[in-house]
Amino acid sequence: MRKFGLLAFFAIMMMVVAPAFAQDQTIADIVVASAGAETPEFATLLAAVSAADPAVLEALSNPEAELTVFAPTDAAFAALAEALGEEAFAGVLADTEALTGILTFHVVSGKVMSADVVGLLEASKEGMMEEGAMGSVSVQSLNGQFIDIAESDMGITVNGANLNLEMVDIEASNGVIHVIDAVILPESRTIAEIVVESAGAETPEFATLLAAVSAADPAVLELLSDPEAELTVFAPTDAAFAAVGEETLGAVLADQALLTSILQYHVMVGKIYSTDVATVVEENMEAVMGDGVELPTALEGVSVVLTANEEGQLFLNESQIVVTDVDAANGVIHVIDAVLLPPQ
Repeated sequence: MRKFGLLAFFAIMMMVVAPAFAQDQTIADIVVASAGAETPEFATLLAAVSAADPAVLEALSNPEAELTVFAPTDAAFAALAEALGEEAFAGVLADTEALTGILTFHVVSGKVMSADVVGLLEASKEGMMEEGAMGSVSVQSLNGQFIDIAESDMGITVNGANLNLEMVDIEASNGVIHVIDAVILPESRTIAEIVVESAGAETPEFATLLAAVSAADPAVLELLSDPEAELTVFAPTDAAFAAVGEETLGAVLADQALLTSILQYHVMVGKIYSTDVATVVEENMEAVMGDGVELPTALEGVSVVLTANEEGQLFLNESQIVVTDVDAANGVIHVIDAVLLPPQ
């Protein structure tokens, strides 16, 4: 009850404290006006938008668009500059591609008001057995990567940045702005780096996967480490590998050609997010609920079969997808509970 009351309080606060701006202005107009105000808030944001790919400014200026922008203040950018160092920060502002990726990570398609955020957080807690559990939800940014919005003891965070409750629901003609106190950064690690770090964590998930990648053809590690690649990896957990059996697993790890083909069977070329999978399911509902839909893997000429059960759980062959949309700089990881084995 305490947490519900807290969220209800936030909902009321968010509805009444939004700063007044002319709602016939676009998001870009509001940023420009604020940057030039007596007490500017978005001067650095405006400089960043101006230095990024012109498509960013075009999107924020488009009167037909519907966008939600989580806008960092000048103080937020100053904190990032201090953390990175002035030279590195200047390098980011000078790197059009990197800067564009960061800015689009702050933008979500659609107009998401603070009351909608609170509703999503409340809905995320349905079915949770733990008393006082914190709500959380992930939304896809224009960058492609997902932003994590979560309830905390202090309020609501957006990828760790605090939502400024005095500056939410700034409505524009083409969307809404919510102000945050830090610049949020998209995932910069490659799939290989994420696997390595997870394998060495206090509670490792991918130790066996790392051992398998290390024992396979070096081309597998090169692919997962390639920052220019765009991949989707269905990653079995350590428990999934253990279920294969120690003797069988040892034999597979010793057979480089077989191991390489098995690992390739877990990789797809291109970024396939949960939203893309949902579209496939929606467009092929009868097939997905029946024999399934084939998805091509990096193992030449071999596909996995996507199916769903009546509870909405998704499977690749016999393996359930248990965690989705773990972002990487060169793709996305979905966690599965069993090792996928090619037909041969």
